[in-house]
This record gives sequence, structure tokens and C-alpha cells, in this order.
Amino acid sequence: MRLDNLYAGYGGTDVLRGVTAEIPEGAVTALVGANGAGKSTLLGVLAGTLTPRAGTVSPERGARPAFVVQRSSVPDALPLTVRATVAMGRWAHRGLWRPLTRRDRAVIARCMERAGVADLADRRLGELSGGQRQRALIAQGLAQEADLLLLDEPSAGLDREARERIRETVAEVAAEGVTVVHATHFAEEARDADHVLRLEEGRAVLLSEPSADPLAAVPGGVSTASPPRVRPGL
Repeated sequence: MRLDNLYAGYGGTDVLRGVTAEIPEGAVTALVGANGAGKSTLLGVLAGTLTPRAGTVSPERGARPAFVVQRSSVPDALPLTVRATVAMGRWAHRGLWRPLTRRDRAVIARCMERAGVADLADRRLGELSGGQRQRALIAQGLAQEADLLLLDEPSAGLDREARERIRETVAEVAAEGVTVVHATHFAEEARDADHVLRLEEGRAVLLSEPSADPLAAVPGGVSTASPPRVRPGL
């Protein structure tokens, strides 16, 4: 996947300013950078939930990627069980009102098992620990069976054991050919990745392979880009 001179943001203010990069297929890309650097904005563009003001993402995608938000974005008050939460991942295939098939239920069960939440299937999200809840959301993303999985800081605020379980799940999915892009603040997660993309003030620092310290700034590494070419109608 190639990102070419992307400009995107909110309320007329660009957060991404000329991001040009390539994301390798069937590999894990760690998206790193300080808070406010544009990681979540870039994930939103890749997910199709945010339209860039200028620039392109190619090739254009047909099916929507699986996008796993941070657990803090899901209200505790929602009376959803883990099983119902994961089942929502099948909506992309079945729609909201069509009943689940036998295969759908098998996918849901397999994804809960893979994410380590099968024993929590009947528990409500609001009753779970942070790590359990995040794994339930990852299981929902896996249930979409998408070929692109986007994760917005899935390990934020979790203990080491919970982070390790998520890292293992990400590695397993990538080994099956799924392209994974995940934002992270943890150096060990970035080092585990196949590819690192660092954002600094809305611009890309391109690191083809994880370095010994992938979260460190790269002097002179910020990409330069031509002024944005605004697409008609945006």
C-alpha cells in the first residue's frame, strides 16, 4: 500500500502534512511517534473513516479494513457481552439484521479463543479488566476476516502480561498473511514489527526496518513533500 503526499485533519486543520510512505503487504508495521504526531489520524485515513484533504492511498480498497479502536473509546455502560461484541465483527459479512450462520458462530468462537477471551464470552464489557476488554475488541476485529488489520495503541495502559498476549496475537495474524498496522508507544512492540513508520509533526520518517531504538527521533529523517494538490470536491 502506498501513501502519496497525504494531507488530512479535522476542522480545517491538517494533522497529516505531506505523508508519503509504503506499507508492506502481509507484514506488521509499527506506527510510532509522540502524542499528536498524527498516528490516529493516519489510521483513520487507512480505515476509510477519514477522507484526506489531498493526496492518495493506493491501491484503492474494496472491502473495509478491520479497525480496532482503543478500549477507552467504547463506553462502559454498553450492556454488551464479549460474545455479542465479537459477533459485531460479522456485520460486514452478514449485515445488521441477518441471522448468524453456523460458519459465523464458528468464526466468532475461533476469534475469541485466539484472543484469549473464550472463557469470558458471557461477561459484559464493563465487568472486564482493561486487558480483557482490549482483547475482546481485537477478537471483534479478527472476526471481520479482513486482509488489513488496524490497531490504535492496543496495549496502552495494560500490564506486561496483557501486552504480551496482544503481541502474540498480532504475530499469529500476520503469519497468516494479514497486513497489520498498529500504533504503539512501546519500543519492544516496535522492534518486533517487520517495518516501522514514524510520524513527527504530521510528517513521515521512513524506517525500512526496526532500529535498536525505533522510538528515538531520526535527525534529518523527516520527509519533504511538495505543497498539497487539493482534489476537486474535498
